[in-house]
Amino acid sequence: MTTPQEREPRKAVVLIVDDDISNIEIMNAALGDDYEICFATSGEQALEVMQLTLPDLVLLDVVMPGMQGFEVCSILKRDPLLSDIPVIFTTGLGDTEDEVRGLSLGAIDYVTKPIHPVVLRNRVKNHIELKTLRDHLAEIAVTDALTGLHNRRKLDQLMQDALQRRATSESWLSVIMIDIDFFKLFNDAYGHQSGDQCIHMIASALNRAVKAAAGFSARYGGEEFACVLPDTAPEEALVIAGNIRAQVHQLQIPHEKSMVSPWVTLSIGIASARTDTGLSMKEWIEAADRQLYIAKSQAGTGWPRSRFPARPERLA
Repeated sequence: MTTPQEREPRKAVVLIVDDDISNIEIMNAALGDDYEICFATSGEQALEVMQLTLPDLVLLDVVMPGMQGFEVCSILKRDPLLSDIPVIFTTGLGDTEDEVRGLSLGAIDYVTKPIHPVVLRNRVKNHIELKTLRDHLAEIAVTDALTGLHNRRKLDQLMQDALQRRATSESWLSVIMIDIDFFKLFNDAYGHQSGDQCIHMIASALNRAVKAAAGFSARYGGEEFACVLPDTAPEEALVIAGNIRAQVHQLQIPHEKSMVSPWVTLSIGIASARTDTGLSMKEWIEAADRQLYIAKSQAGTGWPRSRFPARPERLA
């Protein structure tokens, strides 16, 4: 049986966009051994494929019937989900003005036809390596160093994207805010190193529960965490919150200064609403945080069953 350590690393995905199949075949022959190749024969098809595959790099023909390569690049760079994908233009024009135009639209390089396989492989290799490094640095910038969870900035990005993608649908979205009960007393009793270990253990339990529900979680600050659960109704969010509390209870982290339990416990606030109601991300977070505040005042007695009505009024 193959272990995770023995599996081959994921190949970078390269999207080749060209209306001439022979050009696609040449580029595929040059790159296919090192990368996963997908292709499109029109600008419109290219944009569809990008949304589905999120390629690591695009080789984009400039001159095509219908939507030209410049227009495709312009649309791609305006899309927050796709804008970081590197674009290399491929063209037989050999025109300096076209090259300048392509680079001004956000392309990173230009390859002229006829394609020279060695040149193409080296250009693609260099830009894939640069993208991998940029992605790694970007991930560090949005990851909480202690827990490995997303940080607050990344949570905001992910939630905003989830709301935008569901803005015209009637999908439910739920937000869970979580706080460790009497954590200052825990630190006073056991020291900050033990406090960090406690936060790390709870983050791991939280991550397991939320990943199983296809959501995402973050360390929101200090001993506070936040979870965003797209396509999750209030009743489902309550089940997930219960799972989180159960997993933390199973850890049985001693807390002799707690006023409600010999073990570390959590207070939880939940807010749910339909995504077509026009509520802002801030309103969701604030509503869940208000419920968390109520739960904190009742630590150890459960959590409020909070939800917005199906067509909520704007929250103050």
